[in-house]
Amino acid sequence: MDTGKRYRLLDCGLGRRLESFGALLVDRPAPTADRVRRAPGLWVDAIAYRAGRGWATPDGVRPEPGMVDVALGGVVMVMRLAPGGQVGIFPEHAANASWLRTAIAARVETSPGQEPEVLNLFAHSGLLSLVAASAGARVTHVDASRPAVQAARLNAEHSGLAGHPIRWIVDDALDFVRREGRRGRRYGGLIADPPSYGHGARGARAETRGGWQFETGIDGLLAACRAIAEPDAFWILSTHTPGWPADRLAATLEHRAGARAGGLPGAAGAHAESIELAMEAESGASLHLGVAARLDPRRGESE
Repeated sequence: MDTGKRYRLLDCGLGRRLESFGALLVDRPAPTADRVRRAPGLWVDAIAYRAGRGWATPDGVRPEPGMVDVALGGVVMVMRLAPGGQVGIFPEHAANASWLRTAIAARVETSPGQEPEVLNLFAHSGLLSLVAASAGARVTHVDASRPAVQAARLNAEHSGLAGHPIRWIVDDALDFVRREGRRGRRYGGLIADPPSYGHGARGARAETRGGWQFETGIDGLLAACRAIAEPDAFWILSTHTPGWPADRLAATLEHRAGARAGGLPGAAGAHAESIELAMEAESGASLHLGVAARLDPRRGESE
């Protein structure tokens, strides 16, 4: 399903990005946009977010907090001007949509009548959860933020996926994965977009002494996920954490998921591929928004 309005990245620079969601022109922060703007004339009519002042039109008027249905990755995401400068959509993750659909299609084709089980951790507003559901998977969507899960459910409704088998879970990701392990649950696909820092649904975990940190927590998370992964499970891991280039993330996923050492039966010979979550603006400027690594043992060598 794809009935929303078009998303466009028009320009970026000087710590900000200029986007359009249908006819709505939005200027908001983008710390990695550290170069000059290529099309400064496009920015003058945008609704802009400023820290401490919130959203305002060029005339200084606070805009109505309306919603815009946006087509992204083959599903529909609801865009809203949130108080913190967010819009409820992370367009960079659409870079994984086609790969995810292919991975699920391969499993549906070889096991007719069986829906692959896919787990999405730190799932935010649900773009990849909805892509997976629309491709034929049964999805478990986990995020520690109740508002994020509520937004994801709304996106499912607007995408025509409200009746699809999606479990909506508000919980700490690592806590949930460990409980699934004790229950004997197994997943044929695992997706995770952990933050650099954060707390779970019930505050900081004692063992992390202050909450989640990507640098110190990613190995433990992947180990816990490996325990609930099917032998030929596919993986998508992404991060916005400084100091983690794409090749390092891919090497970590490949090692911890068991592919390099043959730790997962059926995974021998599979290698993780890395991609930059970078978007090219229509002005020609480039916006770097993180990195991702993907692994699918059924593909053998990365495509």
